[in-house]
Amino acid sequence: MKEKIFLCSICNINSGTCLEDCKFCSQSVRYKADIDRYKQKDLEDILKEAKSAREAGALGFCLVTSDKGLTDKTIAFVCDIAETLTKEVPELRLIACNGTATLEQLLTLKKSGIKAYNHNLETSESFYPQICTTHPWSERYATCQAVNEAGLVLLTGGIFGLGETQEDRISMLESLASLNPTSVPINFYHHNEALELKPNPLTVDEALALVKLTRELIPHAQRIMVAGGRELMFGDRQSEIFKYGANSIVVGNYLTTAGRVVSKDLVMLESLNLEVATLVK
Repeated sequence: MKEKIFLCSICNINSGTCLEDCKFCSQSVRYKADIDRYKQKDLEDILKEAKSAREAGALGFCLVTSDKGLTDKTIAFVCDIAETLTKEVPELRLIACNGTATLEQLLTLKKSGIKAYNHNLETSESFYPQICTTHPWSERYATCQAVNEAGLVLLTGGIFGLGETQEDRISMLESLASLNPTSVPINFYHHNEALELKPNPLTVDEALALVKLTRELIPHAQRIMVAGGRELMFGDRQSEIFKYGANSIVVGNYLTTAGRVVSKDLVMLESLNLEVATLVK
């Protein structure tokens, strides 16, 4: 039986408006990165992206906002989108990624049709102050705990290549494991010239070893997802991630950077005798 690979697509429904100082993120207004910035993407455009993602084989569709956390206005916007997509593209599993959130806020999203919530720890608790000073790591961890309490599917992961040590990476992965996530999205830092954080490049072999380490330290996660930075990090060796424990990828474009054409990913999977998942486990 062929292994089945879960495809996920992300949709930046609010871009470049965040006031936080996360040094790895071009969506912070502090760094004035040359990206598209808008308060709310048009619902028709979101629906078009969702249908396109589903036609390409994606089962997950993540609605991402760039602000620190959920506000009443953001909740209303996300709920409106979720209700529309649930009717128009019912096969998609809707994921929200809207920053820090309370249990009450998460339950409101759940009622609208949101099935999962993504909130990454990003790095270890001890290293976090080196990359963000405007909110604590503990707030991120607490949001993930609230996701579990709300009965939503938890997606939480982090970023490699921020200047962290191997001990930081292990600490982050152990923290992620303690949250018992269903899916662990791992990202590789994609530098933007406007950002203060300078590149700390990994070799492809080092990156593959980190995919393997993620699977080893979080063995009960249903999915290890290679997300942001995949094309830049792995280049023509992208197909190797599946040998090291990945069984999910983000397809299409990312938040502020372009991904590769989805058809190329589908050809890659076929060449590896891997099937696209058609049902959510």
